[in-house]
Amino acid sequence: MIKFLLKGLMRDRSRSLFPVLTVFIGVFLAVFIYSFMNGVLADMVRSTAHYQTGHVRIMAQAYAKEANQNPNDLAFIGVAKLLDVLNEKYPEMIWTPRIKFGGLLDIPDEKGETKTQGPVSGMALNLFSSSSVEIRLLKVKEAIMRGRMPKQPGEILIGDEFAKKLQVSPGDTATLISSTMYGSMAMTNFKIAGTVQFGVAAMDRGTIFADISDIQVALDMQDTAGEILGFFPDDIYHEKQAPIMAAAFNKEFKDSDNQFSPQMGTLPDESGLADYLGLIDSMSIIIIMIFVVAMSIVLWNAGLMGSLRRYGEIGVRMAIGEARGHIYKTLILESVSIGIFGSVLGTLAGVAVAYLMQIYGLNFGFLFKNSALMISSVYRAQVTFGSFIIGFAPGIISTVLGTAIAGIGIYKRQTSQLFKELEV
Repeated sequence: MIKFLLKGLMRDRSRSLFPVLTVFIGVFLAVFIYSFMNGVLADMVRSTAHYQTGHVRIMAQAYAKEANQNPNDLAFIGVAKLLDVLNEKYPEMIWTPRIKFGGLLDIPDEKGETKTQGPVSGMALNLFSSSSVEIRLLKVKEAIMRGRMPKQPGEILIGDEFAKKLQVSPGDTATLISSTMYGSMAMTNFKIAGTVQFGVAAMDRGTIFADISDIQVALDMQDTAGEILGFFPDDIYHEKQAPIMAAAFNKEFKDSDNQFSPQMGTLPDESGLADYLGLIDSMSIIIIMIFVVAMSIVLWNAGLMGSLRRYGEIGVRMAIGEARGHIYKTLILESVSIGIFGSVLGTLAGVAVAYLMQIYGLNFGFLFKNSALMISSVYRAQVTFGSFIIGFAPGIISTVLGTAIAGIGIYKRQTSQLFKELEV
């Protein structure tokens, strides 16, 4: 019977072509949107971890309350000792200290007088070591547009867009005017080793990068850092492990009576992404449900049209004694075949387009020109195992649901009317 039904579907395109195209388009959109949302979410989490919070972040309690202002006067003292403890207790994690600072970058002319200057935000990390995990995570070498990596004390990297605005090039001197950890003014000369472009508007527009040892000297922060970031070795945030680790650390080291004692927070809590992550998960389910309902309505109408066209065929089958239930089941089997075929084609097409977008991405930089968010301007999809299966449920369910609703008309047929219908 199944072989007979499949032959009928292949030979009669009017019974299969439109439903297959409908399923194909619906599944294609479902797979592509699911992969695109996965990519945007993964990129958002990855960028936030790399540039802001790590997978877990340790700060002094006082610093944490005003973390958005980068209050280095409240930074944690005794970083070396804490790093030793962290490496001993959590050897599977990668720990790295950072200092975020702000100030004014002054560019002198030939006479040493101010030529141009601009407000700057800075990030101090490990740049001198070739094995630095931060160079790999932030892809600093790949981001260099002009010049080279800093190789010795007193060298910095500057955002390429910021460099053009200040009219400076690699090799020029820049003076950082900021404040020390204790509130006094600090002025330090640096040599611009190179310019970088990360594709993150907020960073490319006004950020400098220096080795943490240089900034510790410049801002009088020896053995001090604003925060210590922790990364999982596979560079993936593990939502089950991270909260357990943070709870255990806080239970042992956090002292509510000492505002300078360390506390650990997880990526969603530190970045404020917890609500967004939950929202995106809910939106994925809602989008799939919308496709199921929409395709079911379309295929219901297609089933009604098919029933009208096959009115005589169904009548003959009933006249020769075929049970209504059997006819109904065969229609359902046809819809399952159409659903599987359309879902396979739609999944393959959706995955193919999503994979191309995963490789090349789409640049939405024009939307984030004036943005202060640490998110990449290039959006990419992400093909996962779920991309291959997410379309089958709506593809098959909607087809079967549409046929099931349309096929109810079979049970309303009156046998007494069959011969009159057949005469016509």
